[in-house]
Amino acid sequence: MKFPGSVLVSLVLFVAETAAALCLSGAYRAAGDRMWQWLTLLFALLPCALVQLSLVFIHRDVSRDRPLVLLLHLLQLGPVVRCVEVFYIYFRAGRVEEPYVSITKKRQMPKDGYSEEVEKEVGQAEGKLCTHRSAFSRTSVIQAFLGSAPQLTLQLYICVLQQEITAARSIFMVLSLLSIVYGALRCNILAIKIKYDDYDVSVKPAAYLCIFMWRSFEIATRVTVLVLFSSVLQIWILPVVLVNFFGFFFYPWILFWQSKSPFPENIEKALSRVGTTIVLCLLTFLYAGINMFCWSAVQVKLNDPDLINKSQNWYRLTVYYMLRFIENAFLLLMWYIYKTDFYVYVCAPLLVLQLLIGYCMAVLFMLVFYQFCHPCKKLFSSSISEGLLSCFKFLCFICKPPRSTVLTDKAEVKSLENTDEARSSSKTIDSQKGNPHQSVSSNA
Repeated sequence: MKFPGSVLVSLVLFVAETAAALCLSGAYRAAGDRMWQWLTLLFALLPCALVQLSLVFIHRDVSRDRPLVLLLHLLQLGPVVRCVEVFYIYFRAGRVEEPYVSITKKRQMPKDGYSEEVEKEVGQAEGKLCTHRSAFSRTSVIQAFLGSAPQLTLQLYICVLQQEITAARSIFMVLSLLSIVYGALRCNILAIKIKYDDYDVSVKPAAYLCIFMWRSFEIATRVTVLVLFSSVLQIWILPVVLVNFFGFFFYPWILFWQSKSPFPENIEKALSRVGTTIVLCLLTFLYAGINMFCWSAVQVKLNDPDLINKSQNWYRLTVYYMLRFIENAFLLLMWYIYKTDFYVYVCAPLLVLQLLIGYCMAVLFMLVFYQFCHPCKKLFSSSISEGLLSCFKFLCFICKPPRSTVLTDKAEVKSLENTDEARSSSKTIDSQKGNPHQSVSSNA
């Protein structure tokens, strides 16, 4: 049985970040910065409450008689209780004989074009641990992009305004960045396991390293760009954030309305239509929060029974990174034009170049992951290099003028050339007729 290390990492990051947020908010209160105190508390407690709700929803504690667990969730201690339960199950596994086991069938990765189906016995303890791992993976994503990402942006913005980086604030920002990167990593692994549920997926350390570097560069540069832009154009950062957020929030709903599919009813039997709508809105809210800072590996599809788009769309990936690169470059250009005296001692061109190179490094590690380290790359209908090549061909085809127009232009040019030649030849004949002696002498 696999050691539940992901559960322990999620709990450590959750507790450490929450404790650091409470300590830092106390420091802001002592310094008299009430606004920074309440914003720090808001970005700490809001995701904490959403984490409790998601754990209760996944484990269906409302329909079960567990008042003590519900009370601990109300006290924001749900992840601690779940982690204790996980390790209790893990250390007791094997001591008591399982009354019954379930048999699962998983396909192995294809070798030489063939894929074998292997049966595996899964006991009750292992099934419960799998449920806990899945729940903590989802809570890590919620904590990362609805709490840690806004928190990191806020604290870095405060550092720029106050022109000071304290020890407590720097520790808190490092914890927030680790939480975001870990949440993005869990999001990638979760997307792979959902898309390839029929296969026995094993992620190698090289894949974890590529994802970690990819997400670190991408998130760090994105947060820095947003903070630099907001430090010189405080009002204009609001439309940038709102357009990004609501664009990604309504995108799955627009696709759902265009498909004219019936409203999803199979999310949870105990939920009413209103409850299902709330759950779907929270899901798209999380989806928009992820795409604000990095590429969402999980693509929401509301007309699918699993609510996930399982197809590999290289076009959407390419368009996202091209538009995000253009947006980051534009925000950096605006910062460079309107930068204040605070940035006199900062080499602005070098900083812009470093941030753009950092984002390109994120794209490079992403390409390496999909081309060489993806655990299911053998199942791709086309590799990332082929997909990007087809994307660029498609974009070049759009940018090129239509072929009929080109042929028409060529025909017009050719006809003009023929007309000019005919005119010149007629002029030559006329000149020869007007000078017969010249033609005779020429013939002689």
